[in-house]
Amino acid sequence: MGMTAVALLFGGRSSEHSISSATAGGVLSAINRERYRVIPIGITRDGAFVLEDDDPGKFAMDPSRMPEVVDNGTRVLWPESASSRELRVRDASGERSLGEVDVVLPILHGRFGEDGTVQGLLELLGLPYVGAGVLMSAIGMDKHTTKSVLRSAGVPVVPWATVTRAGWDGSRRRWEQQVRSLGLPVFVKPARAGSSVGVSKVSAWEELDAAMDVAFAEDGTVLVEQAVVAREVECGVLEGGSGAVPRVSVAGEIVVSGRDFYDFEAKYLGAPGIDLVCPAPLRDGELAEMQRIAARAFEAVGGEGLARVDFFFTGTEFFVNEVNTMPGFTPISMFPKCWIASGLSYPALIETIIESALARGPR
Repeated sequence: MGMTAVALLFGGRSSEHSISSATAGGVLSAINRERYRVIPIGITRDGAFVLEDDDPGKFAMDPSRMPEVVDNGTRVLWPESASSRELRVRDASGERSLGEVDVVLPILHGRFGEDGTVQGLLELLGLPYVGAGVLMSAIGMDKHTTKSVLRSAGVPVVPWATVTRAGWDGSRRRWEQQVRSLGLPVFVKPARAGSSVGVSKVSAWEELDAAMDVAFAEDGTVLVEQAVVAREVECGVLEGGSGAVPRVSVAGEIVVSGRDFYDFEAKYLGAPGIDLVCPAPLRDGELAEMQRIAARAFEAVGGEGLARVDFFFTGTEFFVNEVNTMPGFTPISMFPKCWIASGLSYPALIETIIESALARGPR
């Protein structure tokens, strides 16, 4: 039996391009080469699909030089119809086949990849792929929609207000009144961005305009969320398969000291003031309740593939902050850490999500 061909898709047009590229480095170094043949396909910041080097070191996380996909002149050509799974590549020497692909692993973060757009392309081509489908991806990418769906499903979320650029510019006084009703402090976030890009903490109303400008630079819709005094805890969720209940990992905790919040620099650039603790110190009953809510949140938004569910824990209540349908997947990211602490190694986790996609088949 031949090896399974996995098209590893990474990079992309979003502000999380480098994080996706770093995830690719982790997957390239850990994937079982005796079982999987990897076709690394990078997406440049301009959206070109290029055949990348199968070199984990090229995409290592380095705060002084973040990894990225650079246009090398190649162009990966997707199948012309759903009747074929052959990938081809064109370069200066001509065009050649890369063979048939069995499954696509789109480790893309942010818009134009994690939001259902690439998932739609793969469904049009009839290619099996890892992770959430079009609808779940779109829901998970939009924070307002996620919160609305979760609240309708009885999953606890913190109060928030959603503001568009046009609404903010045209009816400033009305929106300011709604935002101020949340009290201080508040967090201002782009509706469709991840990795804490464009996020600000506002502790005085004089800071609000600047925070809104930062968020609007990422998206035309912004969320203003009430801050809660709470621990930040997270867990990983995997689709159960064949109608089984989702699998939920142990919890990890982000311990913040000396910083306002878990921002981009702390997540990826080694900035001080953050400790990632896994497993998090929770009582058995607390962990069970968190896992129950995580599974409920996962199913409420679609229940496909994988997700990381982020919580605020006040000591008595769990509030879901976000459901990330393609969470950070570098070896040091919280999602793999939680599964490793649950007894599933990083290579085994990669194998699990690939085999789940193969079992599902084209959508």
